[in-house]
Amino acid sequence: MNPSSSLYLLDAHSLIYQVFHAVPVMTGPKGQPTNAVFGFTGDLLRLRRKNPDYLVCVFDPPGKTFRDDLYAEYKAQRAPMPDDLAAQLPVIHRLLEAMQIPVVMVDGYEADDAIATIARQAEKKGIDVFICSADKDLRQLLSERIRIYNLRKDVILDSDSLLKDWGVKPDQVIDYLALVGDNVDNVPGIPGVGPKTAAKLLQEHGSIPQLLGNRSAVKQPKLRKNLEELEERLLMSRRLVELKTDVPLSIDWEAWRVKPLNTGSLLELFRECGFHRYANEVRAEQMPQGGSLSGAAQSELFADGPPASAPAPKNDWQGAYHLVDTAEKFSDFLERLRGRNRFAIDLETTGLDPHSARIVGMAFCWQAGEAYYLALRGPAGSPLLDPHATLEALRPILEDPATGKVNQNIKFDLEVLRTAGIRLKGIVGDSMIASYLLTSGERNHNLDELSTRYLGHQPIPITDLIGKGKNQLCMDAVEPARIAEYAGEDADVALRLCEVLEPQLKSIGLETLYRELEIPLIDVLAELEYNGITIDVPLLKRLSIDFANQLSALESDIHALAGRTFNIGSPKQLRQVLFEELRLPTQRKTTVTGEASTGQDVLEDLAAAGHELPRKIIEYRQIAKLKGTYVDALPELVNLKTGRVHASFNQTVAATGRLSSSDPNLQNIPIRTDLGRQIRQAFVPGQADWLLLTADYSQIELRVLAHYSQDKALQQAFQEDRDIHAYVAAQIYGVPEEKVTKEQRRNAKTVNFGVIYGLSAFGLAKRLGMEQDEAADFIDAYFARYPGVLDFQEKLLANARSDGYVTTILGRRRAIEGIRPRSSYKQRNQPEREVLNTVIQGSAADLIKAAMLKIHRQLQQGSLASRMLLQIHDELVFETPSTQRDDLARMVEDAMSNALKLDVPIKVDLAAGPNWLDTEVLVVGPP
Repeated sequence: MNPSSSLYLLDAHSLIYQVFHAVPVMTGPKGQPTNAVFGFTGDLLRLRRKNPDYLVCVFDPPGKTFRDDLYAEYKAQRAPMPDDLAAQLPVIHRLLEAMQIPVVMVDGYEADDAIATIARQAEKKGIDVFICSADKDLRQLLSERIRIYNLRKDVILDSDSLLKDWGVKPDQVIDYLALVGDNVDNVPGIPGVGPKTAAKLLQEHGSIPQLLGNRSAVKQPKLRKNLEELEERLLMSRRLVELKTDVPLSIDWEAWRVKPLNTGSLLELFRECGFHRYANEVRAEQMPQGGSLSGAAQSELFADGPPASAPAPKNDWQGAYHLVDTAEKFSDFLERLRGRNRFAIDLETTGLDPHSARIVGMAFCWQAGEAYYLALRGPAGSPLLDPHATLEALRPILEDPATGKVNQNIKFDLEVLRTAGIRLKGIVGDSMIASYLLTSGERNHNLDELSTRYLGHQPIPITDLIGKGKNQLCMDAVEPARIAEYAGEDADVALRLCEVLEPQLKSIGLETLYRELEIPLIDVLAELEYNGITIDVPLLKRLSIDFANQLSALESDIHALAGRTFNIGSPKQLRQVLFEELRLPTQRKTTVTGEASTGQDVLEDLAAAGHELPRKIIEYRQIAKLKGTYVDALPELVNLKTGRVHASFNQTVAATGRLSSSDPNLQNIPIRTDLGRQIRQAFVPGQADWLLLTADYSQIELRVLAHYSQDKALQQAFQEDRDIHAYVAAQIYGVPEEKVTKEQRRNAKTVNFGVIYGLSAFGLAKRLGMEQDEAADFIDAYFARYPGVLDFQEKLLANARSDGYVTTILGRRRAIEGIRPRSSYKQRNQPEREVLNTVIQGSAADLIKAAMLKIHRQLQQGSLASRMLLQIHDELVFETPSTQRDDLARMVEDAMSNALKLDVPIKVDLAAGPNWLDTEVLVVGPP
């Protein structure tokens, strides 16, 4: 048996339940539920990409197990399996058969016991075991060879992380679980013993037998009494959670080896379920390693829908990565680099903040399988190149726009180089962006994942070099020879990925979007991040004190209404106050614990019903979130070197094509409340006699809807520059526009935006506080007045159902499964809402990206000193000398209005002022 063999053991019911609740409701072509099958298929394909030697799926058997004989109440509180999930189990078994994954199920024993037995046997054979499950009981199996793999977070749990998480060792897990108990499985435990107490008891006494033998040493009287009176219950709980490792089952290692997919059976199953994307993933295994297909082959490969995340077979990775650490080696390298028309460049740095990180080294790769690492910093005594002289020698090549550069997330390298005084030019590719455009619905586009997915190669983890946790090293403390292997491989992988992914983009018509919008946008976003924005820290300090006083007053009110003090931030204590002590009506259960929810929706329903305490809790949470997320956090994010806050703008997060921001997330600052608006007041120009200027697309998503739907009445409203919400209200209510009330306009506004995203009568009724029948009538009236909108939506859904994807105005694709063969505008499901959302919101995103590109180029080429600072969905924020305000406004308005052509006018609202809040409407004429 090969000692490096790996076995992945799947706790089937655990994973299937997870995806059933995580994946929105989906239906196949015949209306059958498919969300669990869809989610589980994704799990299996991801696991196959890890190239395990063995892959086994373990199910719970029907009927009772030996634990039911031990304790009749065991799992008695568990709800029966939902009908929509039960209907998918036969399909899941067909899926496993088609993927040739063996199934284990033993009568009388839970899946956990079978997993425990197999894992221990594999351990004896020297096989590395990865258990895929969320079940806490399985942690008792952890050892040097046995680990738990969290598929959702892509995290491996081992003995060390168990000790950090729970404070116990694997051989103490059984006792820990017995002490704490488990509400889900109905394991009793000991009253008053939570996770911290259990860990402390086991740290002090070692085990339950030792604890019971020395319970007189337990200081808390009540706990000591419980241990005395409930000893039998505790020992019974211990037997319930202890897993069997001697389950009578047959292990056939050869039969359990990973086998090729039964492609025909799998494609037939995907056809029945309507899984276009997964069908393409299976077909994509035909793609030659590291190469591209002929035009005819590409056409056939992607005939049924969006491109695949092609899982590549195992391969023998070949890589020669050279360390360049002397002047002689560098001279030779420079000669080799000159004349190359395209190469990958990857920087290793002392940190992840591009404004303060120093370059440790640079890797270059222009031919698959060979790379060079230039060592600039390292441990004392290491041969190193002179950083300044090296960068100066490279400057002509790095700043040459005719020499193409690629990498994974090359925006980071661009910004680090700019901090070092080099303006990187000639960016022509980014493997992260290429992957995102091909599979925008995937959340993970990091280098290791893409390498495994497309190249069949698992790169060196960075933790192999710098470790993790409190003992993590800085990269400049690692020997350059070790970094050379790591960085050289990264550059090599990035180059190979671009060579694999870019032909796929071309084959489905995404090359123009990639080359002419997304890749040039890297420069724009890097400029925004480099510019940052100034924060009025003293104002935020004053706001923090004010918010703290408001929270203190609210806390007193809340405790008075509750009749006692309690931890407002604790869902458990809040649940007890609301539903046990005050006996307010419970609204819904949580999916994990089965207990009453204290979420925002529940509190809003209770507040709407006239209950004061939930209303106060909502207000408290809003202020606490603003204070923690922005008021107190923003001053800490001010860069000491620049004195500004530098947010990150992300191109590969939102599936619709929208940009997102992080560190801080400026797109989530609420603007509909006075408190949220006060935070905007803290964003100010960085220089005296400068202003902030904002440019906001007016009703852009409704204009995009009018463009696509070709509805004459809707288009007329925009042609005549009417107040669209008052216009729609007048038509629906049958009154003159000047007679429309504020409430009627508000209702029309909610419908206008709700219609774009498939808002149901139930959702509209909840938002407007009306009866559901009245809301349904309102939606009916809307579509009666604007039939083109409904016709457009129905055609869009029909195309998405047949194609498996939708496209935006610039051709951006998003794969969406689960469109029903027949659906009503009165009740859209989640995938159908995603279709409508993607086309409208994604097209608006295309528009503002195109505008940003035009503005960036004009600012670079023109004489204005103004700077673009932020992008917030449909709004851009600039800072400008007050003397250049009107010139900037004219240029921005023209660029935004003419970035793309719609069949209705595009209007831009301009404003300027001393901060982001206090701006005045700006109307500028010709110069």
